[in-house]
This record gives sequence, structure tokens and C-alpha cells, in this order.
Amino acid sequence: MGRKWFNIKDKKAAKDKSNSRVYAKFGVEIYMAAKSGDPDPTTNQKLHFVIEKAKTYNVPKHIIDRAIEKAKGAGDEQFQELRYEGFGPNGSMIIVDAVTNNVNRTASDIRAAYSKNGGNMGVTGSVSYLFDNTAIIGLPNGDPDEILEILMEADLDVKDVLEEDGHVIIYGEPNEFYALQEALKEKGYTEFTLGEIQMIPQNEVTLTGDDLEKFEKLIDVLEDNEDVQEIYHNVNLDEE
Repeated sequence: MGRKWFNIKDKKAAKDKSNSRVYAKFGVEIYMAAKSGDPDPTTNQKLHFVIEKAKTYNVPKHIIDRAIEKAKGAGDEQFQELRYEGFGPNGSMIIVDAVTNNVNRTASDIRAAYSKNGGNMGVTGSVSYLFDNTAIIGLPNGDPDEILEILMEADLDVKDVLEEDGHVIIYGEPNEFYALQEALKEKGYTEFTLGEIQMIPQNEVTLTGDDLEKFEKLIDVLEDNEDVQEIYHNVNLDEE
């Protein structure tokens, strides 16, 4: 698949000088998921997914519970999920997923981030068709061949099972995310170090020199935006 997920995760965590930003972003995401349906993760699959993802980032239980309790209350804070697609230097492509309570502010900030750092924002669909929406599940240990056999016996459509950085990484269809987890739990694999649905590029590009510097600055500016939840791109940063 060409992406070192734990390296990427570690870099993202290192950029957050405290855990408060991570917790705040998950708090909003959990609140939205709970508000969109039943605030019970056993019956609300979207909420279940967000909570499982939060656990892999070590978000404390009290943060999760507080967001759910807030969603149960009478308040009606309005957030919207938005996706921005655009282009960086020399063939790089970037997708930004944001959650905001002020669409005009967020759109203006994201557009400025692109334009001031060697990129430009495109229209909806200009980039995403070159990415594949993929469920990614990480296990701290295990035999990839054995895990693949377990998932195939469960009649699940698995794209790949690889060993990366000492972890086993499963790539599957996003609509089978929960089924993949349940099949693994039934066979005793109950600890997950990664549980996300990501946009994976079909092809990657390598940047050097000024192009790489501009790209990294653009990503830094986007990541510093409090409304930004996820950033996907097609630049190979494995060798950094």
C-alpha cells in the first residue's frame, strides 16, 4: 500500500505539543456522531467507529464519555463535515476533511493555506477519484498469513495484510470495517493499535528540494487549523 501508517501517526502526534488538540478534535467528532443518531455505540455504528479510532490515539474514557453526555443534552451546537480537495507543488494532491461550526471561516482559511503555500484548491471530485477509501486495522502482533486466512474464512473482502514496523496491518473495504474487527475479536485478537478509514492514493509522487519544502509547509499550516480533522495526500514521505 506504500504508506507507513505508524510513522505517519507518530509524526502527527509529535506535532501536537500537548494532547489537548487531539482530545478536542475527537471530542467534536464523537459529539457529532452521537448527535447524528442513538448516543449508544452498540447501536450507532458511526459512533462506535469514532470511539474505536479515539482509543488507538489513547483518548481517555472521560473525554469520550463527556462528548457523549454533551450530545444527550438539550444543547444543539451545529457542526458540519466538509471536504476540500486541492493540489500542492509538482503533482502532489491533498484532501482535507474538516468539521466546523463556521463554514465561511473554514473555507477561507483552507483556501488561503493552499494559495499561500504553493498550491491551489480544486473543485469537489478533482482529486478524490485518484484515492481509494480503505479500512485500515492494526494489530500489535500476529502472523499475516494466519490473519488473512481468518478473514477469508469469514467471507470478508480483504485488500491486503502486511507486516509494517512490527505490526500487522489489514487493508479492507470501508463498509466491512466492523465485520473485520468482529472476525478478529472472535479469534482472540482484541487489541487494536490502528482502526481508521483512510483515503489511500492510487499512485504516489516523490518531492525534493523547494517542492518538498513548500509541500511540508502547506501540510503544517493545514494541520495547525483547529477545524481540520484529517489530511490525505499522495506524497511518499517514507524515507524521511
